[in-house]
Amino acid sequence: MKKFCVFLLAVSCFFLFFSGCEEAEKTRQPVMISIQEKDVTPKDEAVYKTRKVGENQRKVFTMDFDRISKPKSLSEFSTHFHHPPVRQGRTSTCWCFATTSFLESELHRLNKTKIKLSEMYTVYWEFVEKARGFIRSRGEQLFTRGSEHNAVFLRMNQYGAVPLKEYPGLLETDEEYNHFEMYREIQKYLEFCRENQYWDEDKAITYVKTILDNYMGKPPEIINMGGKEYTPKEYLDEVLKLKLDDYVSFISFLYLPFYSQGEFKVPDNWWHSKKYYNIPLDEFYSAITKALKNGFTAALGGDVSEPGKSGDHDIAVIPNFDIHPVFIGQDSREFRFVNRTSTDDHAIHAVGIKEDEPHTWILVKDSGRSAYSGRHQGYYFFREDFIQLKMLTFTVHKDAVADILSRFPSRN
Repeated sequence: MKKFCVFLLAVSCFFLFFSGCEEAEKTRQPVMISIQEKDVTPKDEAVYKTRKVGENQRKVFTMDFDRISKPKSLSEFSTHFHHPPVRQGRTSTCWCFATTSFLESELHRLNKTKIKLSEMYTVYWEFVEKARGFIRSRGEQLFTRGSEHNAVFLRMNQYGAVPLKEYPGLLETDEEYNHFEMYREIQKYLEFCRENQYWDEDKAITYVKTILDNYMGKPPEIINMGGKEYTPKEYLDEVLKLKLDDYVSFISFLYLPFYSQGEFKVPDNWWHSKKYYNIPLDEFYSAITKALKNGFTAALGGDVSEPGKSGDHDIAVIPNFDIHPVFIGQDSREFRFVNRTSTDDHAIHAVGIKEDEPHTWILVKDSGRSAYSGRHQGYYFFREDFIQLKMLTFTVHKDAVADILSRFPSRN
């Protein structure tokens, strides 16, 4: 009986201990969200409007922008040097237009030079390397038109760069960029390789280059500058003198530990680069604004297929019928990435900033078609909530984010 009592006492202590743990779990203090007693923010209204999409008219879900107080002109922004906006035409090469524009601003910031570089030279070689990856992987690697900012650095390190006048990437008969037929022809050929298990890399790449040459023109092997001849690689190293390893890309996701490097898990990161620096959202956003205030520009990438973005009105905001501003944060951002309502569908170049309480506006240079339907041709005004919720990555010179990089063990 004595042993039985001891046993009961032990069992009782066991259950008391674990029930105490459960109680401790239940009574953990929640993180509280502060909302004003009386929220007087006007309600954004959802509407359907008829817009021209390509050659067709269709109804799209959007918002009423009339009540949005926004900057009225480009002159209201503190801006940094950049060349005028360039249309990307019917291509999916925003990643190259945005990053090339960013590097042109960097050339001016570093060397006070105003050089217009060829976007299509980089695009040409990116298509070649994507096709090469497809052949080497026996058709497993994704072949699409999209890519990422850091693909520009990879291709320039590999193939160099040339001025726009040396390689416009347009045939004499073309009026605008249009890669629709070219892409379809390359895709059809690669599918033929897959179906017939034809994996001769040299012959396959030669054929892909032939297609590219037919639509874009053959890229130069030698360029003449000031009476001296350069290969594109020599032009990059000796004339431009861009140190491409000095540029870093950031993300802000919960699927990676903060202050570690990892993969940006989107299809356009087709080579699965794991060099992205992952930081909390508040630092992600402040790094962009701090860079713009300190003389730098930044290349941004994220989701622009949103009801709060309008080319006709030149702005991008988050309507509060989507989410109230107070709830925009790390979790709501991740939620949209996981359920694929935030996708990596466009790249742009942030070139200016305007702080106008209670909002901050970012001036964005955009090569996409919709950027040319409003008053400010080739530009958008992005409000801070749109940056925080929908921009998924940014690229900047390492000096603009030295304080953040110092927190990464891999940089020390």
